[in-house]
Amino acid sequence: MKTIDKIPTGKISRTGKMVQTGIKLGGNYLKYYSKKALNADLSRDQLDQSNAEDIYDGLKSLKGSALKVAQMLSMEKSLLPNAYVEKFSLAQFSVPPLSAPLVRKTFKKYHGQYPDELFDTFSLESVNAASIGQVHRATKDGKDLAVKIQYPGVAESISSDLALVKPIATKMFNLQGRGSERYFKEVEEKLLEETDYVLEVQQSIEMSEACKNIPHLRFPKYYEDLSSEKIITMDWMNGMHLSEFAKQNTNKETANKLGQALWDFYMYQMHILKAVHADPHPGNFLVDKENNLIAIDFGCIKRVPEDFYKPYFELADKQKINDPEFFNAKLFELEILRKEDSSREIEFFSDLFYQMLSLFTAPFQKEEFDFSDEGFWTSVTSLSEKYSKDQELRKMNGNRGSKHFLYINRTFFGLYNLLHDLGATVSINNFKKYS
Repeated sequence: MKTIDKIPTGKISRTGKMVQTGIKLGGNYLKYYSKKALNADLSRDQLDQSNAEDIYDGLKSLKGSALKVAQMLSMEKSLLPNAYVEKFSLAQFSVPPLSAPLVRKTFKKYHGQYPDELFDTFSLESVNAASIGQVHRATKDGKDLAVKIQYPGVAESISSDLALVKPIATKMFNLQGRGSERYFKEVEEKLLEETDYVLEVQQSIEMSEACKNIPHLRFPKYYEDLSSEKIITMDWMNGMHLSEFAKQNTNKETANKLGQALWDFYMYQMHILKAVHADPHPGNFLVDKENNLIAIDFGCIKRVPEDFYKPYFELADKQKINDPEFFNAKLFELEILRKEDSSREIEFFSDLFYQMLSLFTAPFQKEEFDFSDEGFWTSVTSLSEKYSKDQELRKMNGNRGSKHFLYINRTFFGLYNLLHDLGATVSINNFKKYS
């Protein structure tokens, strides 16, 4: 893969790159509508593919939060056309890495030494390049190590990058008027946390220790003395990315074993620790030769406050969902309904969230749930398509729900997708054994 010798770090240069991308998209639309005029049956597939390629090509050279947003969107499989999902999913663990000279320069800037001065051996060729940093192999004192180096200028460009992405997100998620700023602030704060590698090492050690008793789950050891604000050193873990493993695995028993470890890991964090690994994409999980799950990258941890946790999970109780008075009271607590809403808005959003919650809490209504059930996924897709085309919804303000929904819903949606890819059947309450 071609390497990168320089990343645009200034606001003007990064804005310029986004403008160039916008011009390309404009050209794609012009070509599409010219062809559409000659062929009324022409589908949008080619347009979506061209746009996805141009957006991804623009973002991958910027790296940082702009690329992180693409990574997050790639997990929303029911929200985007497939061309975007396929292209943006590359941001999870396959983007052009920094060149060897830039790696050395960046490492010296962050750590005060060149990598070959700190480690016994250090490979200047990246083994994994993602949105915020890239990973290199190294050895020291007989230990095989993974060293993650943050890209230059990532933390400094987060606010300006989000300002560039904001108009797209506002349109995509129908965010109108007052109140939308809290969602962008939540994203900005979490992205800034992800650039603090001292915090990530601390969170990684805490999470590894707290979840160490869950069977078939492994974690690398982290080395604080070989890490810094922009560099993380941990054990090298041999394994296959979870998405690659899921594609080639045909053993249902193995899928269930891994799926149970994944489910218990997340439920233990959510219900016991009230803090959760909120970045559940395949690039953050490996499968070793013994079919154990390896969890890595704890940069994005979402703390779950009690005043959100309680009403959120009360609505996972089917009996309570079916009590209209109780249900609407909880929607007000979760800021989905507002006291200034009209009677039509209350009726509309109560019905919408009743359908959504009835569907997405389905796994919690059983002792066991099969995430390979295509009927469940067809229902998810159908509901998403129904409301994405709903003209009445487009006219209403989409600023609905507590800011905590952003990362908690992202966590559950990502978890469900991973379990679906595995084709796993899990025991829902098994995690309680480890509390």
